[in-house]
Amino acid sequence: MKSHRLLSARQEALVERNLINAILTLRSVEECRAFLRDLCTPAELQAMADRWAVVDCLRRGLPYRQVHQQTGVSLTTIGRVARYLAQGNGGYQLAAARMDGDSHG
Repeated sequence: MKSHRLLSARQEALVERNLINAILTLRSVEECRAFLRDLCTPAELQAMADRWAVVDCLRRGLPYRQVHQQTGVSLTTIGRVARYLAQGNGGYQLAAARMDGDSHG
């Protein structure tokens, strides 16, 4: 993650919180798509979409090589996604569970 030397850790946390709050104001897929397309470069958005595709594959129990063949994502990135899926902050698991229809995440 890029470090902003001009911002304190508290200021960086506030900037991140403001971004998250902005995302939480979005009410539809179309609004979220428009926001992300304005916020991210096409490569950044593609990288996030790729990682999310990896989450789905890993949750279905596919081996890394098969995930790579299906998504084109590097084995290094697949490993990183797997690590965060298993031992991260719980965000992948929560979102995936909610998309599966489990509102309790």
